[in-house]
Amino acid sequence: MNAVVILLVGVVVLILGYVCYGKWLADQWGVGDVKTTPAHELEDGNDYVPAKAPVLMGHHFSSIAGAGPINGPIQAAVFGWVPVMLWVLIGGIFFGAMHDFGALFASVRNKGQSIGEVIATSIGSRAKKLFIIFSYLTLILVVAAFASIVANTFKATYDESGALDMAASSANASTAMISVLFIVIAIIFGMMVYRKNASLGVSTVIGVAAIIVCMAIGLNFHPIYLSGSTWMIIVGIYIAVASVTPVWILLQPRDYLSSFLLYGMMIVAVVGILGAHPSLEIPAFTGFVDQATAGAGTSLGSLFPALFVTIACGAISGFHSLVGSGTTSKQLDKETDAKPIAYGGMLIECALALISLCAVGYIWKDYVPGGITNPTQVFATGISRMCATIPFLKGAESVIYAMLILAVSAFCLTSLDTATRLARYMFQEFWLEPGQTYEDATGFKKTLTNPYVATIITVVLGIALGMTGYSNIWPLFGAANQLLAALGLLAVAAWLGKMGKNNKMFLFPMAFMLVVTIVSLCQTIMTNVKNATAGAAAGVGWMWTRAGIAILLVILAIVLAVEGIQTLTKQKK
Repeated sequence: MNAVVILLVGVVVLILGYVCYGKWLADQWGVGDVKTTPAHELEDGNDYVPAKAPVLMGHHFSSIAGAGPINGPIQAAVFGWVPVMLWVLIGGIFFGAMHDFGALFASVRNKGQSIGEVIATSIGSRAKKLFIIFSYLTLILVVAAFASIVANTFKATYDESGALDMAASSANASTAMISVLFIVIAIIFGMMVYRKNASLGVSTVIGVAAIIVCMAIGLNFHPIYLSGSTWMIIVGIYIAVASVTPVWILLQPRDYLSSFLLYGMMIVAVVGILGAHPSLEIPAFTGFVDQATAGAGTSLGSLFPALFVTIACGAISGFHSLVGSGTTSKQLDKETDAKPIAYGGMLIECALALISLCAVGYIWKDYVPGGITNPTQVFATGISRMCATIPFLKGAESVIYAMLILAVSAFCLTSLDTATRLARYMFQEFWLEPGQTYEDATGFKKTLTNPYVATIITVVLGIALGMTGYSNIWPLFGAANQLLAALGLLAVAAWLGKMGKNNKMFLFPMAFMLVVTIVSLCQTIMTNVKNATAGAAAGVGWMWTRAGIAILLVILAIVLAVEGIQTLTKQKK
């Protein structure tokens, strides 16, 4: 199959989905600009700050993207390009984009509070507590993983004698330098736009130019060489500050400017695909059990449920509901911005997933034998090689490769500071009654819900886990993330039913994702129990831990599903 056909057909279908299904959803739910959004109603200059649509789109897209729409499709490609493309398009339009749009809209109509609070008002307080516990622990895992990824991207390399290896550390030092300069640029941008009332258009042009300058500086001047542990501590301090500072000074401008890196990355990728217009060597379908992973990493097993758990952000991701209902809803200027930001933002991710599929298909003979297996490297290698076949880009392969790696790394840091802020919100909401703020709390709850205390607890837990072994439980994240998506669909369906609005479009996606999650978790339980009882010498403790956590997640899914179904049944009656 030609890569251009996959890309063009996919983009046309996604556009039709946005125009037709997205509009239908907005009409069914009554999305309009009659009601004042929480960003205006509760504006506090810190968390609730109205943002212009392009700026908020940049924040939302940068936060939900990360490396997810790149990693998932590349790993799932072992089943063939047809299953991946079908799930990205069908799942993106009818599952993921609807999930993101619904979560954002429900939060906006509930004073910008999280999906946990939406559950409290539509299902019950016990369901809220269970959901928040699960969401918070998932976010701690995200903080641990992304902090570790960022630290490893920045850290210096040392030889056996403990001496610094300058040559091996140069690329990481460049990335670290560019990232630090990028934060400075973001703060200046925020000050100019929100305090000096500078033109957004002019500031954007200057900001993008400054990013290019930062890259040039970082590639040629990078004196920062620190160990991974030191970077973990620095990253912890950064996300702690980012979690409590006003969104307009760091979160909004950093994510907005970061989005141009991703847009640029996608433009370069499209140019490469259209210019090279290669016939991909990836099979259309390899079978219901992956047979093609000889050296391309761990076998995913059977297409169901692996395909639907692995692709995640490229089709549907529970993390998106936390972003939409955690930070985006508190910055939405008007309700009609929700469709392009949430529904449209997810479909752009789907387009990136299709680009990733083209990238792995282009270097399929290197991927399957195990020559290049890291998804980020697969993406950067595939796109840079395609670009190198275009006459005016010949010789630029190494530069394009480096820029693509840098863009992906930047988004890991962006998702990290957003995840920390979301975890802080979740921790605070757990101790509060519906409608309360931390200022209303008393006693020990007053202390625990203090933004600084909640942030410190979150950062310490996340960084400590990142330093001691998040990788041992990270394999559960895929299923946990998709369980979060199922619960997000359930929450919005119950809330819409309570409001007397059409929620039928949520029922099948919700049931499907619950089944996918439970089947995946049951497979995890059986695999870990089998390995633990087979007399494995190493890692037995973690095998039992993973099995135990998976059992708890299955129980959580069943309890919340039962309560949600009971609520939906009562509403129907």
